[in-house]
Amino acid sequence: MNLDEFLYKLHYETDQITPLDWQVNWEDAPLPYKLYEGLPVIHLDSGLPVSFSQKNKPTLTDLSHFLSYSYRITQVSQTFPSIETSESWTTYRRFVPSGGALYPNELYLYVRLEDFPTGIYHYDAAHHRLVCLREGNFDSYLERSLGERCDITSCFAAVFVSTFFWKNFFKYNNFSYRLQSLDAGFLIGQMLEVGKRKGFETCVYYHFLDSAINHLLGLNESEESVYAIMPLAKDQNMKWFDTIADQSLTTEQLSSELKPLHHKHYVRSKEIRPYDMLLNLNSACKLRSFSSINVYNEDVQKDVDGPVLTLPLVEPLTYPFNTACEMRYSPGLDFALKPLTTEPLAYLLNETAATSFYRNDLDQNKKSLTSRISIRFATNSVVGLQNGMYEMDSSCFQLKQIQLGNFRTALQDGLLSDFVNMPQIPLSFNISGSKDHYRKMFGYRGHRIQHMEVGILSHKLLLAASALHMNGHPILGFDVPYYDELFNLQQMGRTSLLQIPIGYYRPHPRLQVHLHS
Repeated sequence: MNLDEFLYKLHYETDQITPLDWQVNWEDAPLPYKLYEGLPVIHLDSGLPVSFSQKNKPTLTDLSHFLSYSYRITQVSQTFPSIETSESWTTYRRFVPSGGALYPNELYLYVRLEDFPTGIYHYDAAHHRLVCLREGNFDSYLERSLGERCDITSCFAAVFVSTFFWKNFFKYNNFSYRLQSLDAGFLIGQMLEVGKRKGFETCVYYHFLDSAINHLLGLNESEESVYAIMPLAKDQNMKWFDTIADQSLTTEQLSSELKPLHHKHYVRSKEIRPYDMLLNLNSACKLRSFSSINVYNEDVQKDVDGPVLTLPLVEPLTYPFNTACEMRYSPGLDFALKPLTTEPLAYLLNETAATSFYRNDLDQNKKSLTSRISIRFATNSVVGLQNGMYEMDSSCFQLKQIQLGNFRTALQDGLLSDFVNMPQIPLSFNISGSKDHYRKMFGYRGHRIQHMEVGILSHKLLLAASALHMNGHPILGFDVPYYDELFNLQQMGRTSLLQIPIGYYRPHPRLQVHLHS
């Protein structure tokens, strides 16, 4: 199967990318976190602050709080998967959603704080500590890996978001490729939120010399690769998008400047089955020089017909961030229909639209995320709004009516299995984007970039829902052509990328405990 055929089936014919005899070996499952062996560690502040302080000179404690809210293991949850089994299932959860709670992403950091050893570190989420992988100053190396567009000397840290392929391939096989990018996007979205509350200046870089960065971190590319880089700074006036200085610089030239690392880490799985398609795609995504980098200049095509409705004007939502993080939960079959007015809907859309203006190297902060990713939703029993289908217009904060009607049965019929109860859900959001998956601009790399952006936008929607005492359940298990037709996306060259039902819910019977003080 070639890469184009694989990506098509990955999106539209998912049953054809997983072998019929595929069985999940739960007894040999990998750990949901990476553990390095025999390396020096720096323990971080164990507390999880309720409020956030902002300082002109960030400290290790500030970085610790940033990592705690971003990706620390915060909860152990034990439940019974179904009434047919007496065996409980234990998951180690974090504040961000992840398919199957498997968390295929890892965080690495280049730290350059005062009174702290400058170098490359891995964030050990299980023990909330930094593991030193490589000491030294790598400002020049990292700047050139980013095309010398970012002044790393003005940053106090840079965060690398990687994907460890086996961590969810063991369960989802080739379908894990979509989940890995979405999960990375959810994580980036959370880091953007935490960084904003800490007063950090952030930028997400999707374009960098992949193998040079992996070499810097000491990653084995047959099992793990970096998907995005987020420098952290305090200087509000620093330049993030300088012109690429040397387009001829290659990964090989840069990597030759550093000795390779050969650190040991523990996975737990005794048998790691091959994932050739993921490796082939990762290789095809690699940026080997900056000679072919592009700036995004296309917009998602949108309808212009249909009645326009104005939502209630609302102020930015204020809420205890720690509570919203702790209460975030994917209800599944626990949704319970309760009256919902247009005011919570206005808050949801207002918060989601606000996060679409994030600094990134795709369009160099010239466009909003909603110029590339669109949101449509179906309503059920929302007071003050007829049942039907609507699209959010973030430019003027209005709703465009697509079609009136009750879509509960149709939404339920489009699911590949009955893991949510659509009639009990007042709002079902469809996140869509270009069917091209940014391929014209970014090649095969565009597919994973698009899904990361979907994760960023969706995360804010989920966080806002939690703040409003509701919750959402991200869904990839739906019939994509069916949903594309249902939401009238085909004629605009768009396709469904994620479905998120949002509503009130009943607490699920489970034993859970928080792991922070």
